[in-house]
Amino acid sequence: MAESKTAIYAAIGGNAAIAITKFTAAAFTGSSAMLTEGIHSLVDTGNGGLLLLGIRMSKKPADATHPFGYGKELYFWTLIVAMLIFGVGGGVSIYEGILHLLHPSPLEDPFWNYVVLGIAIVFEGVVFIIAWKQFQAIKGEQGTWQAIRTSKDPTTFTVLFEDAAAMLGLIAAAAGIFLAHQFNNPYFDGAASIVIGLILTSVAYFIGYESKGLLIGEGADPATLQSIEGLAESDSAIKNVERPLTMYFGPHTVLLTMDVQFRQGLSGTERDSAVQRLEKVIHDKHKDINHIFIESRSLSENRPEQPQNDENAFENKHASNAEKSANRQKSSGHRAQNVKSE
Repeated sequence: MAESKTAIYAAIGGNAAIAITKFTAAAFTGSSAMLTEGIHSLVDTGNGGLLLLGIRMSKKPADATHPFGYGKELYFWTLIVAMLIFGVGGGVSIYEGILHLLHPSPLEDPFWNYVVLGIAIVFEGVVFIIAWKQFQAIKGEQGTWQAIRTSKDPTTFTVLFEDAAAMLGLIAAAAGIFLAHQFNNPYFDGAASIVIGLILTSVAYFIGYESKGLLIGEGADPATLQSIEGLAESDSAIKNVERPLTMYFGPHTVLLTMDVQFRQGLSGTERDSAVQRLEKVIHDKHKDINHIFIESRSLSENRPEQPQNDENAFENKHASNAEKSANRQKSSGHRAQNVKSE
């Protein structure tokens, strides 16, 4: 988490400086693309603050109302960031571009636009490199796309995607300003704003999609589940393991529930020891799994090891209920006869 905060602080500082220079250049040159880029940088600055707020809120200790902690606060605020990128960043950029196409205005001397874009590219490049290095340190041996899809810390890929979108937006803005000046056609400038807006909305959609999955209860990856099953099945006291169920309550807070079936002939003390042993080995192997609930049962020596199927269980249940009802009726009949005879 500390690595993510470093990238966020760098992004906030860089975007704040860039936003000021972009708005200044837009005021002097009248460029739609430059104004859009200023809005983009301003939104990115605010988004960095929201991500820091999410990190801070997610560290609140568990209490009676939130027994598993507040880790999902981070997922919530990341979703808010995605909404802001989509609405304020992408939406305003597309709107500004359309207005410029409907009411084009000639582009004045683009010199300061080029100066600001050059400065912005340097700042954004530094911020992107910091975010990329932090992401590389976190992803380990996984591929980039796989690491993004499996990451449970949305701050890692949110900052990275924001910086990537910023770099693409700067390229689009530079191309639009250059073409508008070269061909004396302001429509290129407006079109660049729309392109920037489409880039931002695409990034916002992806961040929102990933955050939604975490917010509604995403579980551990298949490799982790397979590892948990292997650890349980390797214990000599356990006969069978049902599929483990997991849920992330934060980047490093996982709930695990599983149903195990013990071998025949184990005492209650032996089963308790096996459960404690299993909890320890799972937590030692997977540090993020810190809430473990194991439901256990032993195989009965008087019954076959395979449990009844649902249909047989349903028939037996109703048969038993019918027998109880008949016995109650018979008992009631006997009581009625005794009263009559008296």
